[in-house]
Amino acid sequence: MKSKFVYFVLIGLMFGSAANAQLNDYKYIIVPKKFEEFRSENLYQTSTLIKYYFEENGFNAIYDNEMPVDLAGNRCLGLTVDLIDESTMFSTKLAIALIDCNNQEVFRSLEAKNRIKEYKEAYRDAIQNIFVSFAGMDYAYEPKEEVEEPATIVVSFRDDVKSVKEESNEHVLEQKATTEEQVYKSIEPKPTNIVRESNPTTEADHASLPEGLLYAQPTENGYQLVDSTPKVVLRLESTSMDNVFMTTYMGNNAVVFEKNGKWLLEYSDNGQKVQKELQIKF
Repeated sequence: MKSKFVYFVLIGLMFGSAANAQLNDYKYIIVPKKFEEFRSENLYQTSTLIKYYFEENGFNAIYDNEMPVDLAGNRCLGLTVDLIDESTMFSTKLAIALIDCNNQEVFRSLEAKNRIKEYKEAYRDAIQNIFVSFAGMDYAYEPKEEVEEPATIVVSFRDDVKSVKEESNEHVLEQKATTEEQVYKSIEPKPTNIVRESNPTTEADHASLPEGLLYAQPTENGYQLVDSTPKVVLRLESTSMDNVFMTTYMGNNAVVFEKNGKWLLEYSDNGQKVQKELQIKF
């Protein structure tokens, strides 16, 4: 048994160093509360054990129903755990694959197997041996550097001329000079009553949202929430997840999502996570 463990450790160290750079691109490991292979949540404590061993190896592991705001808005920050179970009635055989936001496999662990008869103990032993693959990785999240895009010229109609009162002092001259004839013609712009339009009214800061019912109106990228006035109070941008929307609240990024039949607005206030219940009719 000791030689078997040493073998796993040596292979794991070689395996882990090759995958280290890949996994450093991801901030979170998402652990399902219920794997597809099982009929119930956390069967044989699989979810609990997998989350525990990822954290033991320095990863930021979270359950799939407890995602933070930045991950809810951008699933590409995390990798989802897929438990590959090829067990038979005589042996337990497991491996772990990590899947990215495009449903592509980024990493797969070594396969661990045993012939322990008691299921709970067999899965515990196999999962423990799987995580030898992550030993020695020295994982550390490294955010990808954002490539600075070339400056984009934005055409805005905010300062379009509606009316102007300025008068030009420039003259357009037409001259003809000969010994017989000399002409001087001055062409000047005629004065007008056009004045420059003031900046259009911008959307309110939404520092306080109305307590009443908000109505969701479809837009190109999601919805806009209007009150009974009607006035637009929030704009919701769709994400890759159902019933999870990105928005802006009090000048910061925020998330609107459904939980237990209620719609919640979650945002940061002085570094603290705050949730506010909304009444939305779609």
